[in-house]
Amino acid sequence: MKIRIRKKYLFYVLLILSAFIAAVTTSIDGIISYFYISNPWVFGVSVFLVGVFITLFLSLILSVPIGNNKSIGSVIDPSFRRIRFVKKEELKYHIMAGIGNTVSTLGYLYVVSKFVDPSAVLPFFQVVILYLLIVESLSEKDAPTLAETESSIIVTFGAIMTSISLSGEVNVMALLVIFLVMNPGWVLLAIYQRKLKLMKIGDTHNDSINIRLWNVIFTTVFMAVFVFIYNKDYFFEAINASFKFYPWLSLTMGVTFFSYVLYIRALGLGKASIAQAVKASTIIFAIPLSLLLSHYMNFSFSASPTLLVIKLMGIILVVLGVATFALTEVRAYVFINAQGDKSIKELMDEIWGIRGVVAVSALAGKHDLIAKVRIRTLGKGYERIIRRLEGIEGIEKFMWQSILKEWEEI
Repeated sequence: MKIRIRKKYLFYVLLILSAFIAAVTTSIDGIISYFYISNPWVFGVSVFLVGVFITLFLSLILSVPIGNNKSIGSVIDPSFRRIRFVKKEELKYHIMAGIGNTVSTLGYLYVVSKFVDPSAVLPFFQVVILYLLIVESLSEKDAPTLAETESSIIVTFGAIMTSISLSGEVNVMALLVIFLVMNPGWVLLAIYQRKLKLMKIGDTHNDSINIRLWNVIFTTVFMAVFVFIYNKDYFFEAINASFKFYPWLSLTMGVTFFSYVLYIRALGLGKASIAQAVKASTIIFAIPLSLLLSHYMNFSFSASPTLLVIKLMGIILVVLGVATFALTEVRAYVFINAQGDKSIKELMDEIWGIRGVVAVSALAGKHDLIAKVRIRTLGKGYERIIRRLEGIEGIEKFMWQSILKEWEEI
């Protein structure tokens, strides 16, 4: 049985599922670090050492064919067929994503290992949403709109408020590590994983399962080398812990695998900044799980009225920001007829340069070209694209058709 969902909402469904699974992963990590591996450096390396084998094992299972040139993994990502080696053209992107993941993870490990209670500063990791907005504004044709920027800022501050702790230590050095190490590292990871997902391998788009597999492999290599140089004792402790606590480490990396696969697939459907903003809803799912864990672990979930009010306001901001993303998107097809001596390729290049145009194709039949448009506001966005099309020499006429519903197999 085929399951279909409106394409407009698939992006958000994938990310919210990813956020929920990530919250479960966070809880499992909390159990491991509390009961079994207290040293964050040892935990960080051991979890990736085990993660390579678990990720490979899951990828092999998902590679089992089920007929019609499909595999089990195609249920999660229709682009997936089987695991494969890295292609030459994608190698540099995998290396950059691996470096980004390693840098961000090492920054986190440094903060939690050096400061008694970093819970007051770790929420500022959510500012990475704004980092992604800046990078996209400078480097991408389809730069974030004003509505996207406003919603991202709302989600960022909501996420900080929801996860903030009034008891933790606010340390300048910890903040510098978060702003200068963790956040830039995650930007590298998100941007290059998105580039990988948008890349075509053969006749189809790259798949999220192979991207996740190779990211874990590259990250493990970089992490192991760094920690071995930093402290050999931690490295060998991690090897020992990976055998001793294999079941728990396998569980957390197995759950993490599905969270990241859904997240990477979503990166192929929308901007990295918006994907990160929606995924910030992890903190909402984490609150009830933290309450549950507080009954079994020796920590108290603060019930201070002031803190509860702050967290409630943060949850409201996150929900409003995510809802704004989901409800303000407008999609359309523009059918174009050409005239004059300008070639179709030249016209396609000019149309592709218009902000808001996400695809251009040449047609055989009544129309010469079709452009797919994605904008946040019908008013200004529509007027801007119409004016640009009217100013292109070689276009005889065009017809705008707004998309009411668009379905995609999941």
